[in-house]
Amino acid sequence: MIAEAVGERGKRPVFNRVRQLRKERLMTLEVLAERSGVTKSYLSKVERGHSVPSIAVGASLARALGVPLDHLFADTEELTEVTVTRAGDRRPLTADDEPGSRYEGIALQAGAKKMTPFMLYPPHDTGPVPFRDHPGEEFLFVHHGRAELLFPARSLTLGPGDSAYFKATTPHKVRSLGTERAAVLLLVCDDRDGAETPHPHLP
Repeated sequence: MIAEAVGERGKRPVFNRVRQLRKERLMTLEVLAERSGVTKSYLSKVERGHSVPSIAVGASLARALGVPLDHLFADTEELTEVTVTRAGDRRPLTADDEPGSRYEGIALQAGAKKMTPFMLYPPHDTGPVPFRDHPGEEFLFVHHGRAELLFPARSLTLGPGDSAYFKATTPHKVRSLGTERAAVLLLVCDDRDGAETPHPHLP
């Protein structure tokens, strides 16, 4: 999720930069909507902070804008070569009352990288959530609680310390098991390479 979000304990808010990046590239709403496969009306809501896109939609927007996914919410002026993210400094990318998956950004100030890390807190009910697929690969590591990784034809139950690595082109979604939301380290990595993709790590 890539909309503006405000963290607890006075953490700095994370801002949606889609409009800024679009303007910098002299792109109209119509052009970005066409290139990303997102409707113009929905894109307008995203830019105004009235709608929170999924990671998959955010990835489509980032790809159309020619930037890494994390550049939608990280200030490029803050990028550094070595980034340490303390546990208490992870920046929430979704609101506390988000009914779907909750995400926290990790290493947002890192420079060019091939992996985009998140802390994922999946919902318990994924019934209304469609399966997602995107270019690249994903790695999940369950830090706390229990989670279920669902594919159209099978599912995997993962407990603390368990992990899964898979091609993200396989439709998938994750849900929490038990009474509390699971805490899952999520790494997404694009498998493309070349000069035209200087930051190939979009999910």
